[in-house]
This record gives sequence, C-alpha cells and structure tokens, in this order.
Amino acid sequence: MASHNHYWSCTTFADWLRGTPKPGAETSAGWRDWRKSAQAAHPFRYWLADKALDKVQDIVYWPATVLYDIKYYINNRWVTRTHALTSSSLARGKWCDLDCRILHCLFDELVNHVEIELAWSNIAWNKEDRVKYNVPFYAAGWFRWRVWRCPQAGLDYLAWSSGLKHNDEWDDKDGPEYNKPTQQAVAATEVLELYNWWKTVRPIRLDPYEASGWSAICAQRRSEDEDFLAGLEDRTDEERAESTAALARCAELEQQYEDEDTEMLTRLICVRKSLWT
Repeated sequence: MASHNHYWSCTTFADWLRGTPKPGAETSAGWRDWRKSAQAAHPFRYWLADKALDKVQDIVYWPATVLYDIKYYINNRWVTRTHALTSSSLARGKWCDLDCRILHCLFDELVNHVEIELAWSNIAWNKEDRVKYNVPFYAAGWFRWRVWRCPQAGLDYLAWSSGLKHNDEWDDKDGPEYNKPTQQAVAATEVLELYNWWKTVRPIRLDPYEASGWSAICAQRRSEDEDFLAGLEDRTDEERAESTAALARCAELEQQYEDEDTEMLTRLICVRKSLWT
C-alpha cells in the first residue's frame, strides 16, 4: 500500500499535471507561498493534482488500507501490547510489589523503545542500513511486526541524534542557539544515559548484604552454632559492634540504591515526551 511518503500528489506525474513542481522540503512559510503561487498559476490543475489525485489513490488503496489497519490492530493488541506496560526483567510467577513493578516496567519499556522502536527508525528509510544490521523481512515494510530487536541499531540512532546541533540550514548564525545541541539532541543524550544505567550500571551494583560484610558474619556464626537463630545472636561486645557496623553499612547502601533508583526514575519521567517514533 502507499505510505505517507508516496502520495500520488508528490509524484513527477502530479508535477506535470499541476504545472508547478512541488518542493522536496520547505519551511511553513515556504509551503504557504508555494500553495498560493501554484493555485494562482493553474487553479483547476492544482485541484486535480493535489486534491483529486489523492482521493483516487484513497479509493485504489482502500482494500490494502483496511488490511493494514487490521494487521496493526493485531500487532498493537497482542504482539507489542501498546496499551500496557510490561517487564522482561521481573521473574514470571513471583509476587512483586507495585513500587518494584513501576521501576522495572518503565525501564524495560525504555529498553524496548531503544532496541526496537529507535532501531527501526535507524533502518526505516535506508536500504544500506538494512543490509548493515542484517534486517529480516519482518522488520520493515508491509511485513513489519515490531518485534525485531537490535540494540546496536538503537544505540547508533541515539548517537546520531545526540550530535544534532542548530546549524545554517534552520538557524541564524548570529543567533543565541547557533551550534548548540538541539532539543532532540539533549533528549537523546538523556535517554542514552538512562538506558546505559539500566542495562550496564545497575545490574552490577554490589549486594548490600555482601558488600557490608553482614553475609560473611552470618555465615561464620552459623558455622559455629548449629542453632540457626542462636548462631546470629551477639554473644560479646565485639560481636555486637561488628553486627552494628555491618548492618549500618548495609542500610546505607540500600538507601543509596533506593535514592539512585528514584533519581533515575524521575529523570525518565521528565524525558517521557521525547520517547516517540
């Protein structure tokens, strides 16, 4: 079926029919001026090329459009489930409190956004990139089912986005924003940091019980006393001091991790308006 990039009114035939070639890209003011001049030059031919031709296309492609809508309903409803937040990092079948579900679901969906949606954006309009990332047939075009995952393609897209700057094409060279990162670049940099934190930094955080030494204390005392609970009791002032110090360090690490999770979750919420494709 025809996509938004293949409207018949944007073809060479439409330019011939209209009598006025349509620009490839323009500012909003440029498009307004072009429409006025094209209509003034050939009013009826403009209507044929820009109005009637698209209506004829809608009729011709109506069956394909219906099939396309059905496919994407199935995709959105049962495959990608875009009505729901899902987690791939939480264990199936085990109870998780809501605070844990919020953290994992949101960050796991961020991973999906980068590795699936942005990966697709990186290959959607470029055949060379589809070869580069070895894209399967179901990742693009009519057969796309939004299940192809490619972390590298998504990361490469973020790397490109984070390098965008206000330049000569759209900005005044003497303007205050010239050569500074665009809003898209700032958001891409933030998304990349959040993604890397969830994928590489957070998973290797030290276990508080191990890092504080509490696990080693418990193991040592249990080896000295067959009674499970009695073996954990402080029997001397030295043991009490040892336990207090270890538990204090454990609590400190747990609070540090909790604060870090909250900070990163807040940052994710703040950048949510940029998470679209």
